[in-house]
Amino acid sequence: MDNSKIPKFNRVLIKLIFRGVMGSSAGMNRTSADNIGMLATIINSLALSDSFEKHGIPTRVQTAIMINKIAEPFIPKKAERHMEKGRVVIFAAGTGNPYFTTDTAAVLRAQEINAEILFKATQVDGIYDKDPIIHKDAVFFEKLSYMNILEKQLQVIDMTAISLAMDNNLSIQIFNLHKKGNICKAVCGKNIGTRIYNN
Repeated sequence: MDNSKIPKFNRVLIKLIFRGVMGSSAGMNRTSADNIGMLATIINSLALSDSFEKHGIPTRVQTAIMINKIAEPFIPKKAERHMEKGRVVIFAAGTGNPYFTTDTAAVLRAQEINAEILFKATQVDGIYDKDPIIHKDAVFFEKLSYMNILEKQLQVIDMTAISLAMDNNLSIQIFNLHKKGNICKAVCGKNIGTRIYNN
């Protein structure tokens, strides 16, 4: 990646980690399932950190759950200092509380570090009026307001996260993780995926 082509955003938060446990839908206690899911994001974050480090990119993993032997606790000012020094900061363990999605955690962390935009890399090209994997006639939205999503109950991102982003005027861009070069395109300001913004 040619770093000279990447705009110097003051704060950019990229959400790449997906919850791997849906135990509550299989009969597990919701709190237990969510705790397992948060621990899973710590494992994923450590793996992502190792991959970055092997490519010469310095990283720090910060978690909402105290696990000091393998990661730092989440401290906003410390996260900002790491970024000022050119390190990638990976936020793990969601909010540290059950009943909150990683979408909500991402928006919360974005607010806490004063991010300019939140990127969500997902399984599809952006937001559609219905699941494009199931429905071939699904309509793609290039741009949407927060109110559009809330009114239409579009499910690509958690409604609590959308409400929090709307209240704090945080733009969100949703794009396909599996298309080569999409992360670089998003960071470079290219028009990919769906942009969510205030009216």
